[in-house]
Amino acid sequence: MAICELTGKGKMYGHNVSFSQHKTRKVFKPNIQKRTLEVNGKKVKVNISASALRTLKKKGLVK
Repeated sequence: MAICELTGKGKMYGHNVSFSQHKTRKVFKPNIQKRTLEVNGKKVKVNISASALRTLKKKGLVK
């Protein structure tokens, strides 16, 4: 599944728009990564978006 377990970020819908302005349906999926994080001293495997992972690194919660 393309859902971030931390932020709840999921797929979004929109359109591909050609030069002639013809619109076709498109699905935008988040960049989901499988990572092992340490939570309360326990190692937990999570599906987390790349943007959430960068935020955790910025806050110093993940190396």
